[in-house]
Amino acid sequence: MSTVGHAEVDGWLRRMLPGRCAFCLGPCQGGAPWCRPCLAALPWNRPACPGCAEPQPGQARGRMCGRCLRHPPAFDAARVPLRYEAEIAVLMRRFKFQASPRAGGVLLALLLEGLSNAPRPEALVAVPLHPRRARARGFDQGRWLAERLARRLGVPRRRAERCRDTPSQRGLDRRGRRGNLRGAFRVAGPLPRRVVLLDDVMTTGATLDALARACRRAGAEEIEAWALARTPARLW
Repeated sequence: MSTVGHAEVDGWLRRMLPGRCAFCLGPCQGGAPWCRPCLAALPWNRPACPGCAEPQPGQARGRMCGRCLRHPPAFDAARVPLRYEAEIAVLMRRFKFQASPRAGGVLLALLLEGLSNAPRPEALVAVPLHPRRARARGFDQGRWLAERLARRLGVPRRRAERCRDTPSQRGLDRRGRRGNLRGAFRVAGPLPRRVVLLDDVMTTGATLDALARACRRAGAEEIEAWALARTPARLW
């Protein structure tokens, strides 16, 4: 997988954050948009279930959670390096609702940092917004991320279509979220064998599960779900 190290960040990101940590505004080294202490103090999602990326504090690393054993998701694995807490939640709100390129750039760099050992996919499919919602918001954060991540990895981006403008997932339990998204996505095939799905925040995984089912119908055989941050169960 082509990724960035501490000394390799996009030139535009360097210009936006010239030598200053995005979290404490202290000096940085090596061109990264963070200092080493702040990077270490972020809410990393470790350990987590390899199937759905749900945080597993105090549990053995790499062990599938009971829910994944009983009801495996439609994707084969999930990689979500951070938890949706503290500084990450603040950055995400700035990116998603204020269309901040600075916040988006830092989040993208953190995603690449956290996925440095992930295998390179053959195609990238982002969770799409319904056109009506994209027009109302004026910013499609999933598309923004997918375009830059696909360019960084050197892989093609395949588009998914949201067939229904589904109601908000807020306030729904896991079963309600899955029902709300049943048949919500369509992906034109054929897809390559190995694809990665991309979302900004993963809560229950229902959205990525629905998109994975659409990708399997389009020919994908190995599917990973990637997201920037995972919402701990106590927060939804």
